[in-house]
Amino acid sequence: MDGSALRTLDWVGGAGGAVEMVDQTALPAAYTLLRIDNVADMVAAIRRLSVRGAPAIGVAGAFGVALAVQAHGTRGPAFDDAVIQLREARPTAVNLARMVDRTAARAAEGLEAVLAEAAAIRDEELAASVAMGSLGADLVLELVARPDVRAMTICNTGGLAAVERGTALAVIQTLHERGRLAEALALETRPLLQGARLTAWELDRMGAPHRLLVDSAGPFMLARGEADVVLTGADRVAANGDTANKIGTFSLALGARHAGVPFIVVAPESTVDAATPDGAGIAIEDRGTDEVVSLAGVATAPDGTAAANPAFDVTPAELITAVVTDQRIVRLDQHQTPA
Repeated sequence: MDGSALRTLDWVGGAGGAVEMVDQTALPAAYTLLRIDNVADMVAAIRRLSVRGAPAIGVAGAFGVALAVQAHGTRGPAFDDAVIQLREARPTAVNLARMVDRTAARAAEGLEAVLAEAAAIRDEELAASVAMGSLGADLVLELVARPDVRAMTICNTGGLAAVERGTALAVIQTLHERGRLAEALALETRPLLQGARLTAWELDRMGAPHRLLVDSAGPFMLARGEADVVLTGADRVAANGDTANKIGTFSLALGARHAGVPFIVVAPESTVDAATPDGAGIAIEDRGTDEVVSLAGVATAPDGTAAANPAFDVTPAELITAVVTDQRIVRLDQHQTPA
């Protein structure tokens, strides 16, 4: 894996190998590769966001099961505990638990079968990113009258979040490749600045015109007519179309509704959770106080300040124009539902 490939993570070394991943906490200052050869380090990498994004952590969890087989064999309490630790590393994105369970179901067949299943999941996500980019770009060009599109997005939904290309950012990349992108407007996405650190970095690498926005400016910029479409990813799409995504997405949806701007969610089919009827059933991770009261180790609030730090919010289906997956376009504004 090299820097130009922008592949978030992969298995290296065959049987007895390890997972190699981009350390997203080090970007944009440094492009650093981590080698993960045990389940504890994989769980820690997922929790501290060295690897993040619903599709990418699903792939990471799948390869994590291979690490569990290497360490503990294919059955027994130690293996079972390792699988539980992986699937519960982060609760909101459905992909992680789903892909861990899918891969663990093949453990009795041995390491090679587990690796084959994890590699299949990786390849499915790679193909899904290409398909989402194409379907999403087609929809945007159908909905937006301008010849060159100004697209607003939040958090990071590119190759870093989805192994390669991405979800919402794959749509922006496809528009750029077609010569139809006027500008990408990326929210900085606090508290960990994933839009500033990661999305701006990916947009720069692809040569796409872009500006970085202060988070709270998003709805106002929409009201001023500064963007033609909002494109977001999703960590879970409920059966009725309610969608969990990075905190601040709900505000953008409200701003888009006020401005009459299409609001499009882009996520693979693996993120649609038919078992969750609506957004009320989606667990929202709170990442604690430290990420809010300090930045890069420097205090930004008085000692002892408590913080609410939900990592995600839920956007109601009635505020979403469409959900684009790798297989279909679901027009929520036309009363379709994803499940």
